[in-house]
Amino acid sequence: MNTTRRTTELGLVVLGALVTAGLYTLASLGTTASIPADVGPFLAMIFGLFGIAHVVTRRLAPTADGTLLPIAGLLNGLGYVFIARIDEQLAGLQATWTAVGIGAYIGTLVVVRRTRDLEGYRYTFMLIGIGLLLLPLVPGVGRTINGARIWVSIGPVNFQPGEFAKIVLAIFFASYLVEKREVLGIAARRIGPLVLPELRHFGPVLLAWGTSLVVMISEKDLGSSLLFFALFIAMLWMATERFSYLAIGGGLFAAGAIGAFLTFSHVERRVDVWLNPWADPSGAGFQVVQSTFALAWGGVFGTGPGLGNPDVIPAAESDFIFAAIGEEMGLLGTTAVLVAFLLMIGAGLRIAIRADAPFDKLLAAGLTTILGVQSFIIIGGVIRLVPLTGITLPFVSYGGSSLIANYVLLGLLMRVSASENERAAVAADPTTVVA
Repeated sequence: MNTTRRTTELGLVVLGALVTAGLYTLASLGTTASIPADVGPFLAMIFGLFGIAHVVTRRLAPTADGTLLPIAGLLNGLGYVFIARIDEQLAGLQATWTAVGIGAYIGTLVVVRRTRDLEGYRYTFMLIGIGLLLLPLVPGVGRTINGARIWVSIGPVNFQPGEFAKIVLAIFFASYLVEKREVLGIAARRIGPLVLPELRHFGPVLLAWGTSLVVMISEKDLGSSLLFFALFIAMLWMATERFSYLAIGGGLFAAGAIGAFLTFSHVERRVDVWLNPWADPSGAGFQVVQSTFALAWGGVFGTGPGLGNPDVIPAAESDFIFAAIGEEMGLLGTTAVLVAFLLMIGAGLRIAIRADAPFDKLLAAGLTTILGVQSFIIIGGVIRLVPLTGITLPFVSYGGSSLIANYVLLGLLMRVSASENERAAVAADPTTVVA
């Protein structure tokens, strides 16, 4: 079974590499009417990076899920092709970050041999997570870029600590909720259709709400604020199976959103652009208007790789890469991207359902929630389903912090999957020897 799973993974990795190289060639043909001279080295680079990741997975996590790594590689390759279409210099940097991300994935599998070992460090992870979230507020270290104070500069190194904070906090939430889930799940009173626990047990919810508001107000980072709060509420609901937490969390979110809209100009501007970008199409609404045009020009089949104008959209390589894909690959291409994310999220939830240990179950569910909510927020913002928040599309958008953090997340999911499959194999046949 393990050999079959890894052989399937290898076949999917090869297929993803061929699709990426083919798209890269088509994009070059559309732009310069010539086959790129570096298509051979490009294909070798893809095979090399993900081949190494596959070999390490085969050695360190032979029973892990066989679809997660190929899907991540395909999304990563697709993003690289469109980043190269927009800015060749950024494409070179993205290739470097991809190599570092694969290294982080391998490092995660090497260091974390059992995810349950992380459970004992819950409060250490809590302090690290809160510290990373608030690090951009430290004078002399934090940097404001494009109106959001989410960057940190330490010497020559610039990164977004919030990308790593979400993973660290998911580990803390999983550990904390495993310890407190029975207390948090006890019903003490009924208010209408809601069955509520004691009021003192709402402290963690209020703390998460307050921290998310600090991130939104002080750092002007709507995306991380929403992702952080949604992650905690979703994990709390999964741990306790109490709908009341979802209802109260939704109420707190609505109250915070309305208060922020009425109080802070940057939130009001985001909502105004969302509701009517045509009120200022050459100013505040320019980015959204151009992305809307790009999706419209793409139609069902797209203009064709290399035949669009994604560089017209500001920040097309990061915030609006989904619009760039939609312009050149059309509805079919964007649907393929959505299906890829659905497959990845489905695999993550399957790992969570099959996990036997409560901590592993909650951790896998939390990590999958990060991928799902983050993808929904940014894609929803591009198509104007929700206000734009300016976070990255996992594995696709340009950005070293995001790419490295997502590969660490992938490594943790693979470790949970491997641990559970090994446990199931031993339970089915006690003579099974686990490597």
